[in-house]
Amino acid sequence: MKIANNKVVVMHYAVMDSEETLIDSSHDSKPLAFIQGAGFLIPGLETELNDKAAGDKFVVDVDAENAYGKRHDEYVQTVPKSLFQGIEDLDVGMQLRAQTDDGEQTVIVIGMEDDEITVDGNHPLAGIDLKFDVEILEVRDATEEEIAHGHVHAEGGCGHDH
Repeated sequence: MKIANNKVVVMHYAVMDSEETLIDSSHDSKPLAFIQGAGFLIPGLETELNDKAAGDKFVVDVDAENAYGKRHDEYVQTVPKSLFQGIEDLDVGMQLRAQTDDGEQTVIVIGMEDDEITVDGNHPLAGIDLKFDVEILEVRDATEEEIAHGHVHAEGGCGHDH
């Protein structure tokens, strides 16, 4: 069976940057399971999976624009430290949810001064070309319930209300 929209795909992957530094891998844990076409994956990888089948092993290069997007300098802002009152152990590298003009988004603390904090609203992998080493383990039809819920269910259902 070939991968297409509304197929459940189970795969192992390793993702690296353009210098082949390992960023993440599923090989030491459970494989990734998702519904193709549900928007779970970055667009460049999802497109490359179409027409692949169980047993296929391949490498995919995905440019930044088709991965996590370009970096936007305007997403880096320095704001008064007073906006972070009540947050304990505030430190560089901490991820926070922030209210922005475009709604709520995750920001990462990238700098701290006495009375100012610099945050970055870019995805940590924005602006980075990626390379995926993929092994397709299983391809099957998604159930009607999985399609309705937008995610893969373990045997016996997903265990929560929708």
